[in-house]
Amino acid sequence: MKPRKVPMRMCVGCREMKPKKELIRVVRSPEGAVHIDLTSKASGRGAYVCADFACLERAVKTKALERALQQKIDDSIFETLRAELEGRGAHP
Repeated sequence: MKPRKVPMRMCVGCREMKPKKELIRVVRSPEGAVHIDLTSKASGRGAYVCADFACLERAVKTKALERALQQKIDDSIFETLRAELEGRGAHP
């Protein structure tokens, strides 16, 4: 039996290809709302960030997440992402 192919995605912060399960997906819905997609199944334009504070801060500083989603992102979304990273055990 052939092993399954692992889906890879690029982090917008560090620009590295990593397995999809290791990344956090941020999605812009068709209505224009931006939120974190924990199931990775929500419809809309998605962007991925590593579960690492350094990558998140780099993505915020360079506005890479905003460019990937083609929309201005509210600071509350970044605070939610930081809280999600703390919940996963990442340290600033």
